[in-house]
Amino acid sequence: MSTASEPSEFIVTAQQRAAAALPFTDDADLADAERGFIAALQPGVVTSEDRTVVWDNDCYAFLSEPCPASVHPSLWRQSGLVMRQGLFQVTEGIYQIRGLDLSNMTLIEGKTGVVVIDPLISAETAAAGLALYRAHRGDRPVTGLIYTHSHVDHFGGAIGVTTIDDVRAGRCPVLAPAGFLEHAVAENIYAGTAMSRRAGYMYGAVLPRGPLGAVGAGLGPTTSVGTITLIAPTVDITTTGQEETIDGIRMVFQLTPGTEAPAEMNFYFPDRRALCMAENATHTLHNLITLRGALVRDPHVWAKYLTEAINLFARDSDVVFASHHWPTWDTARLVEFLALQRDLYGYLNDQTLRLLNQGYVGAEIAEMLTLPPAIADTWHARGYYGSVSHNVKAVYQRYMGWFDGNPAHLWEHPPVESALRHVEFMGGADEVLRKAQTSYDAGDYRWVAQVLNYLIFAEPGNDAAKALQASTFEQLGYGAENATWRNFYLSGAYELRYGSFGTPTRGDSPTMLAALTVEQIFDAMALRVDGPKAWDQRVVADWILTDEDRTHRLELRNGRLTHFDVAENIRLPKPDAVFTLTKGTLIRVLVAGEDFGVAAAAGEIAIDGDVTKLVELVGIFDAPDPDFAIVTP
Repeated sequence: MSTASEPSEFIVTAQQRAAAALPFTDDADLADAERGFIAALQPGVVTSEDRTVVWDNDCYAFLSEPCPASVHPSLWRQSGLVMRQGLFQVTEGIYQIRGLDLSNMTLIEGKTGVVVIDPLISAETAAAGLALYRAHRGDRPVTGLIYTHSHVDHFGGAIGVTTIDDVRAGRCPVLAPAGFLEHAVAENIYAGTAMSRRAGYMYGAVLPRGPLGAVGAGLGPTTSVGTITLIAPTVDITTTGQEETIDGIRMVFQLTPGTEAPAEMNFYFPDRRALCMAENATHTLHNLITLRGALVRDPHVWAKYLTEAINLFARDSDVVFASHHWPTWDTARLVEFLALQRDLYGYLNDQTLRLLNQGYVGAEIAEMLTLPPAIADTWHARGYYGSVSHNVKAVYQRYMGWFDGNPAHLWEHPPVESALRHVEFMGGADEVLRKAQTSYDAGDYRWVAQVLNYLIFAEPGNDAAKALQASTFEQLGYGAENATWRNFYLSGAYELRYGSFGTPTRGDSPTMLAALTVEQIFDAMALRVDGPKAWDQRVVADWILTDEDRTHRLELRNGRLTHFDVAENIRLPKPDAVFTLTKGTLIRVLVAGEDFGVAAAAGEIAIDGDVTKLVELVGIFDAPDPDFAIVTP
C-alpha cells in the first residue's frame, strides 16, 4: 500500500485561515517556556541498561522549522513549546526537569537534600533528569517524594530517584493524596489492556516523528517506554489544609478528588510563595474523558476546586507551576490564568447541561457550543489534549449515558452487521467506493471516513477502500489542532496501510503488581473468566495468605467469580480446596503467569483438598488481547 498522502488543497486553505485567525502576536508563553533555563540534556536521548532507547527528544528537532501545511499552526506552536527540554529554575530553590517525558519532574531544595515531585513515567528518564539536576546543583540526596496524583506519568519513575530501602528506613517519605494506591493500579486491572492498546493510538507510539507523522501529544512530546515502577506512599494527604514539612520544606495541601484524576492534590509552599497545581491547570484544555478511555471526569467539581485554589493560595503566590508545561509568574497573571481555566471547565459543563435540557444530544451540542472570546482567544484554553468536541460528549455521557433517547438508536445492529446492510443499501461496494472518492475529492473527509468505515467492516479485504480511508484519516489528522486527534487519525491510517502495531508498551511491571491488594488480584481473575465456559462449573476454594494473616474465599458459580475475606464469626460451607501461600506468590501465579505447579513443587504453595478444582479454575480463564483490531473488524 502507498505511503502517507500529502495535505490536500482543502487542508492547506484551512491551515491558512487558522493561522490568520489565531493570536500569534501573543508570545508570552515562549518567554515563560524559556525562562529560568539552565542546561539541556546532551544529547536529549535516554537509554536503558541494555542501551534500548526509552526517550528521544532530539527527534523533535524539526519543530524548530516553519510550520508545514500538514500540521495545524496552533498545534505546531504548542509542540514547539513542549519539546524544550532541560533543567529550569522556577524560583529560588525550586527547579523543573522538562522535555524528558510526557510530564515534568519538579525538585524542591530543602535543608539537607531535595524533594522530588512526580518522577515521570520511567525509572530511566527520572534518573536522567535527577542526574541533570545534580550536575548543576550538586549531589543532593532525595529526602522526599511526592505524587500529585494517580496517573502513571506522575509516579512511574520512582525507582529512578530513590530506593525502597531509603523509603522503608524513613530517609525518603513518600506523600500522595488519599486513595492514590488503589486508583494507581486499578486502571491497569479493570481495563488496562484496552486502554493500553488505545493509548498507542493516542500518543502516536509507532508514528514517524515529522511533519507527516507525530508532532507531540499536546500535554508533552509523548510517553517514554522505559521501566515503570511504583513505591507505595508512606504519608497520606487526607484533608484540605493538611500541613507537612519535609527536610525543612513547609507545604499546605488541597485535595481535589474527581478532577483530572480520582486521587489528586494541589499544594502550596508558603515560604516560597509558590503553588503547585498538579495537572488541574495546564496550558491546554484537558480531557474530561481521554480518547484511550477512562471514567468521565466532573468539570463542575474541577471548576469548584480551581476556585478554591484561587481563594486559598493564588493571591499569595508569585508563581504557579504544574506537572506539565511551563510556569506562570506574577500574582495577577497567575490568578487570571487559574480563573480562565476555571471558567473554561465550568462553561463546558453548564452550557452542555443547558443544551441537553433543551433536547439536544451530545453530537449536536459538540457542533453548537462555542467558547466565549476571552477563553477561545487564550492559548492555554485551546484543545491540544482535550477538545471542546469530545469533552462536551463526555459531559453528556456523564449525565445521560450512551443512549440519546431516540428509540431508533436503542437496538442498532453491531458494526459488521450494520456495515453489511449499509453497503447493500448504498448500491454495493463499487458504488460506495466511487461516491466516497467523489466526496474525498470535494474535501468532505468526515463523511468519507464514516462511509468507508461501513465498507471496510463489510469487506475487510477491500484494499482500495482501506487505501482511501487511510488518506482520509491523514487529511483529518493534518487538519486537527488537537494532538491526540491527530495521533489517532494518523495511527488509524498507519494500521490500514501496514497492519496492526499492537500495544507497544505495557504497564504491568513487578513493582506495579506488588502494589495490588488481595481484592484487586481476585478482581483481575474475575475479569478473565470465560462466562459461558464456566456456566456449569462449581468451585469453592480458600486462599490462606500467611504474610497477611487472612483467608480469602473464592466461589465460582454461574460463570461468575465471587470472592471475600473469611471472618472468624461467619459459618461457611467447607471449601473444595485450600491453598496456603504468600501474597507475593499469589501475584506471581494468578497475575504474572507463573506456573502454579512449579510453585507448588517448590514448596511455595501448600494444597489441601481436591487438587482437580485448581485445574477446573485454570481451564475457565482466558487471556486479554493486546493486539485487537480498531479500524478493521
